[in-house]
Amino acid sequence: MPLILALESSCDDLAAAVVRDGHEVLASVVQNQDRIHAPYGGVVPELASRDHVRHLHETVRAALERACVALEDIDAIACTAGPGLIGSLLVGVSFAKALAYRLGKPLVAVHHIEGHLASARLGEQPLAFPFLGFVVSGGHTQLYRVTTLSCVELLGETRDDSAGEAFDKIAKRLGLGYPGGREVDLAARRGRPDRFHFPRPMLRDAGLELSFSGLKTAVALEAEKLEADAGGALAASDVDDLCASFQEAALDVLVEKARRALATTGLRRLALVGGLAANTRLRERVAELARELAIETRFPPIALCTDNAAMIGAVADGMLRAGRIAPLDLEAFSRVPATHSSAT
Repeated sequence: MPLILALESSCDDLAAAVVRDGHEVLASVVQNQDRIHAPYGGVVPELASRDHVRHLHETVRAALERACVALEDIDAIACTAGPGLIGSLLVGVSFAKALAYRLGKPLVAVHHIEGHLASARLGEQPLAFPFLGFVVSGGHTQLYRVTTLSCVELLGETRDDSAGEAFDKIAKRLGLGYPGGREVDLAARRGRPDRFHFPRPMLRDAGLELSFSGLKTAVALEAEKLEADAGGALAASDVDDLCASFQEAALDVLVEKARRALATTGLRRLALVGGLAANTRLRERVAELARELAIETRFPPIALCTDNAAMIGAVADGMLRAGRIAPLDLEAFSRVPATHSSAT
């Protein structure tokens, strides 16, 4: 049963985890940077990478202590090689390479998206293969056929903004807190989803591609109109209604594309993963779809929706068993699609 120390540093969250046998999470530690980026309403890459450097050693130490594991007991070191912010990635990749060299242990390089897909298989009831993996996050909105954790096929993706990015930018436009996706979710619970009729981009288009930039713009224009009519700032009820109406429009598109992908592929299992998978209304809508179609569905625990290292360790386990070891001159990459065993 391989014991893997995994690192994740692709964006603003820095994480370390100890995973045994690919699914048993002995420890998962995340160093959050919300306080750093909140004043800017979004991630500042330079600040993210600098904070990773400051906290990497203590994060790894905390994971080992919580797992009650000595560094010498680790069988392999895994890290996210990409995609993501290159400066942030380099911190984790460089540390992982140095640690693997020092310990004489194998190094495993994991694709970030394959990590998110693996989160559906963590815990006591892992989702069986094959399944439809729907990645919804601040950086990605993509549909995959997942045959194994190292064999995935891209079926469709957003042409522009990701769904999570649209949530974050709308939160910033409406003066909500950070991270934006969580704040829009909270405001939408208080609002009326039928007050504003926003467009559902590409809802009726054939295929599995998505788009959210037009929807984001429509919300911004409506907010501008309301501000002009009021002669000042938006009322709290206006913000709540804008969030609820926007969220319902975005989720209509996401759920319909999931329905279409299931019909196209014939898959009977669905995993919703990524940061936006923590959205309460989206989880409700996908659960309704699963009941309607009588399919099996899986949502990761909230703590494993956002970036974490446990999901990286889960992918690394299979790669290690298959002998897919990374060289010590491994380089990070900012943009490479996860298709057909690309995480090397």
